[in-house]
Amino acid sequence: MIHNPRPVAVIAGASGFIGKAVADAFAADGYELRLIGRNAPVGWDDADALRAAVDGADALLNVAGASVNRRYTDRNRRLILESRVHTTRLLRDAVARSEHPPRVWLNASTATIYHHSTDHPNTETDGQIGSGFSVDVATSWEREFFAGDLDRTRRVALRMAIVLGDGPATRMLLSLAHFGLGGTQFDGWCPPHRRYRGIGERPTGPDRAPWHRTHGRQRFSWVHIDDVVAAIRFIRDDERLTGPVNIASPHPSDNRTLMRTLRRVTGMPIGLPTTRWMLELGMWALRTEPELILKSRWVLPESLTAAGFTFAHPELESALVDVMQARRRSPARGADGTIYRADVR
Repeated sequence: MIHNPRPVAVIAGASGFIGKAVADAFAADGYELRLIGRNAPVGWDDADALRAAVDGADALLNVAGASVNRRYTDRNRRLILESRVHTTRLLRDAVARSEHPPRVWLNASTATIYHHSTDHPNTETDGQIGSGFSVDVATSWEREFFAGDLDRTRRVALRMAIVLGDGPATRMLLSLAHFGLGGTQFDGWCPPHRRYRGIGERPTGPDRAPWHRTHGRQRFSWVHIDDVVAAIRFIRDDERLTGPVNIASPHPSDNRTLMRTLRRVTGMPIGLPTTRWMLELGMWALRTEPELILKSRWVLPESLTAAGFTFAHPELESALVDVMQARRRSPARGADGTIYRADVR
């Protein structure tokens, strides 16, 4: 057998926003890449190919999953859940069957797993798990990931906050600012619907969508894409980190501050404040969900900070400025598909 001096990294979901950025970084680190996905060299429907891909790899990263930036119709709800749970199950089976399993497996998760919090932040130590559709997706995802005995593979669930960069969440926020809707978003009463009801084997939460009078002070936890990549590299190499790890800026914001900052960095002086019922209409037109900006996400990166990780973009405004500068170099596509330049005044 010819010895390969380069370590191998297996990446599932490398065609997506985060996966592509991490794949480029791992390649720059000297890794040989093995890619898994619908249009990748290794497909999800070949169990033997999946086992061969992970066998002998140093690191496995799974960031596969359908975007949540869509309406939560019954079909989309199933797609969001199954695209995460099923792919994770396939990878776990492949790792369990491999003769030389990966040293470390990093699996995407989400900071949305925590409850709607306005009175205290959530860390890995004392965070409170929430309820409802988005939380059920996250808990089902992590249960599948941590199931079984893989004693030769360190497993880390990456509980990522909303990622700022050329991804779907940022596009949605910029679309709101671009069309003059970058004012404070106020949660409150909304027409009853069941799109946020629980899902999976252990559904939780009320049958009807909850609402809160946050007065625009719902917390906004976020992280710059560069820090996501750096954190994944850091976790990959630090054997102390295991289990769930929050990837979020140490300086979360709130909705009022977020929208004011967006208006400032985009140069859009007008930002119409919107109430929940107005957002229900607007997000229906954009084919996404108000929950993405109305849920109070307050998350701190306790484990990363304790391990000595340093964020390159800890402050919201400078992070958004960096994102905008990158977008100005090429046309950007809004959440509704509209192409526009980020430096429109």
